[in-house]
Amino acid sequence: MQLHQDVASLPDARRVLALGSFDGVHLGHRRVIGAAVEQAARSGLVSSVVTFHPHPMTVLRPELAPSELSTLTRRAELAAELGPDEMVAIRFTHELSLMSADDFAAQILHRRLGAEHVCVGHNFRYGHRASGTTESLAVSGRRLGFEVTEVPLLELHGGPVSSSRIRDLIADGAVEAATVLLGRPPWLEGEVVRGDGRGRGLGFATANLAPNPRSVVPGRGVYAGRANLPTGSHAAAISVGYNPTFTDDRDAVRVEAHLLDFDRDIYGSPIRLDFTHRLRDEERYGTVEDLIVQLHRDVARTRQLSTPA
Repeated sequence: MQLHQDVASLPDARRVLALGSFDGVHLGHRRVIGAAVEQAARSGLVSSVVTFHPHPMTVLRPELAPSELSTLTRRAELAAELGPDEMVAIRFTHELSLMSADDFAAQILHRRLGAEHVCVGHNFRYGHRASGTTESLAVSGRRLGFEVTEVPLLELHGGPVSSSRIRDLIADGAVEAATVLLGRPPWLEGEVVRGDGRGRGLGFATANLAPNPRSVVPGRGVYAGRANLPTGSHAAAISVGYNPTFTDDRDAVRVEAHLLDFDRDIYGSPIRLDFTHRLRDEERYGTVEDLIVQLHRDVARTRQLSTPA
């Protein structure tokens, strides 16, 4: 699948569009994308996942912009699993925000993207002040010559599958519940940076993650998961918090992963941490020895959870 970040240079084609933000590519998003891929296969057209980058609120009201579940690159990786031909990232600008719903349908979807069919979720909004709805999109489609499929909202465990609900679950540390809605464990991406070296001194060397800006960080606690490096994937016990046993510093949350059975220098490497299970809350221990005992328990539990039944 090819990722296009310049709509103006997009090759001409007749397309079936899956249109939405698709942050996290959760189970509801996957329904919309899957509908477009299936329709394109039936009609012999190009299947295109069309998203917006950056998030509109980062342009319109930065102070209210939500944290992101996925970078654009990660979004493309996840969408590619469903088999579309391409992803198109429409750059969201202040000028685009002023475009009416009718003009967006005519100028962007019809003329630039060559839409023959558009698949959207039930709550999709577009155009100036989010005035466009699925109903108005269908009206524009009849005038411009494309069909519209509204994919019903997916509900699980008493509520809609939405990016905002998943963000809240992750921020609360409820990574298992978030996994159900995402269809995969929640994650953090970034670069391995140097920490204070305290973990190695305790016998539990850690990879310290500098997350990508605006990422959703799981709530403070200790988690079992996996650390994904360019060289492979490793079971990991992951700490998110302030290291209260050693410091009262609350300036920034630290994310540290102890990779099981791993001892290599990976400073500067890209890394993705997948959070599969919450083990416990962050705690302050009276002695370093007490902390070490608990770390051994965390590693043992992580190993147990990472071993196939």
